[in-house]
Amino acid sequence: MTEAIHPAPTEFTAEQIGADPILRYFHYSHLPVLLQAASRPFCELANHIVTTLPRNPERTVALRKLLEAKDAAVRANVN
Repeated sequence: MTEAIHPAPTEFTAEQIGADPILRYFHYSHLPVLLQAASRPFCELANHIVTTLPRNPERTVALRKLLEAKDAAVRANVN
């Protein structure tokens, strides 16, 4: 059920999502255009994080805090 609600972003491979399931929540194509514009940079940064940093607890924290920031940025654009 969660997969239907949060389909995997195409920016990440199945292997990346398998290693870091949090990446699923950076999906943005289902959002209205205004909210996509707010969310897309966070997905791009998440992609940069997983492709340039070693997988370790600090990278996981970085992704979690990035997701929190993304959620706040999207909410800032919701009336």
